[in-house]
Amino acid sequence: MAWIHTVEQDDAGGELSALYAAACDPTTGVLDNILKVHSLHPRGLEAHLLLYTAVMAGTASLRKVSREMIALVVSHTNGCHY
Repeated sequence: MAWIHTVEQDDAGGELSALYAAACDPTTGVLDNILKVHSLHPRGLEAHLLLYTAVMAGTASLRKVSREMIALVVSHTNGCHY
């Protein structure tokens, strides 16, 4: 759990609620804490999502499965459970 104040999904309204809906895991409906950290600055969350989308779907020269594998290896190397 983040020690930074965050807005929970049930308490989000307006633009933040729409961004949360776009950022939730489509299978579980869960929003990762790393994304909730942006809750006090919705434009920061929007920028984070745009950057993630650009990185994970950027060019046709690298398949999505390869991008996911690179992300997994980097996260593991950094000791990140995401």
